[in-house]
Amino acid sequence: MSLQRFNHTTEIDRPSGEVFRWHERPGALERLTPPWEKIEILKPSSGVTDGQRVGLRQKFGPFWLNWEVEHRDYVEGKQFRDVALRAPFPQWEHLHRVVAGTPAECKLEDTLTYSLPGGALGAWLAGGLVRRKLTQLFAFRHERTVADLTMAAQYGAVRPMQFLVSGASGFVGKALIPFLRSQGHQVARLVRHRSAAPDEVYWDPKNGHLDLHRFKALDVVIHLAGASVARRWSPAVRDEIWNSRVVGTRVLVDALSKLRHRPFVFVGASATGIYGSRGKEELDERSDRGRGFLADVCDAWEHEVEAVESLGIRPVMMRTGMVLSPAGGALAELLPWFRKGLGGRLGAGDQWMSWISIDDLVGAYYHAVLDQRCVHEVNAVAPGAVTNREFTETLAKVLGRPAMLPVPRPLLRAALGEMANDVLLSSARVVPGVLEYSRYHFRHPQLEPALRFLLGRPETSR
Repeated sequence: MSLQRFNHTTEIDRPSGEVFRWHERPGALERLTPPWEKIEILKPSSGVTDGQRVGLRQKFGPFWLNWEVEHRDYVEGKQFRDVALRAPFPQWEHLHRVVAGTPAECKLEDTLTYSLPGGALGAWLAGGLVRRKLTQLFAFRHERTVADLTMAAQYGAVRPMQFLVSGASGFVGKALIPFLRSQGHQVARLVRHRSAAPDEVYWDPKNGHLDLHRFKALDVVIHLAGASVARRWSPAVRDEIWNSRVVGTRVLVDALSKLRHRPFVFVGASATGIYGSRGKEELDERSDRGRGFLADVCDAWEHEVEAVESLGIRPVMMRTGMVLSPAGGALAELLPWFRKGLGGRLGAGDQWMSWISIDDLVGAYYHAVLDQRCVHEVNAVAPGAVTNREFTETLAKVLGRPAMLPVPRPLLRAALGEMANDVLLSSARVVPGVLEYSRYHFRHPQLEPALRFLLGRPETSR
């Protein structure tokens, strides 16, 4: 058996104990999973001490590969080892070490020892590919670890809080909840099936059912739930989009009004669609609302969120732009076409796109919770808005593919109707006025570095 060895080390300007504790918390494994990988965690561990096990499956081409690993050799504050009991590799061991330096810094070191199927022939055929993928994986893991720890340090000592999150099964919720848990907070998820897990709370917004009295203390509500707008807007779909946001928010606010101990902040999702299509005009939170169905929905949605202020709760409406993640949303829909070289601008490509990376959106939500300067309207967008032409050219560049097949406006309108006008062809050049005023530190202020991080395509890749 031909054993391979891989090592990746990063110096971190944080105390070693703090770095190690972060790895022990719920949510850390999800935070370390790259968004471009198709990985499902089937059995999360309740810690990294000896004997704890993790089960997951990973998609490779058309196949799903199963993993089960056991934590061993745990030394508090210093190390733990993952040993594969079931894996697509004959042998796989992963040693995590945090090596203390000065009291304020340390080294994070990951060492893998593994063998490939097929022995020496397998190593010859696939050894280089596996090593490149490991380099890509651990560069992402260490960068996100450092960024999460750095962000936590910016806010100082934050007490553990109880969060309630709706829309938890959406791709934003799936990114936000592990982040909150890795920061040491408790998270309860609103679900529309009967509660099956301790962290689930049943609600039925259609019939106005939600009982929150199980919470002795609820600190924060983050309301993400809303039906997808990325489809043709039939009358039934329009009603679903409206009711899922407006009626759902009303039900949630009514349930909060019945609590004796209420949360101190309610952060609700909204969208830059409230500004309508405004050409090259620069739009901040003081700009007037625009016209169109999405603007009407967002306006009514925000009005329902504002109602919490009369309950003594700080309201925040996150006017979110296009969220970049290969795990969901518009980017996930575009990637298969661009990877095949079949991508291109939409219409003339001169419409402005206001975007934000999934990491910055998660960070902006957390910032809005902790910083009281975030109140009422907050534009959740990166400072580097681009035109659709610039976006498609940049995405193609990162993927190393051409982008020469534009989609004509008439074709988009014929296929998607009003949605094409309000979403795909609409122009909104939005700036993050409140986030910049309150000194939120963007991880990805520019498009190309954001895409390279999220897609695992560093500048040096070929």
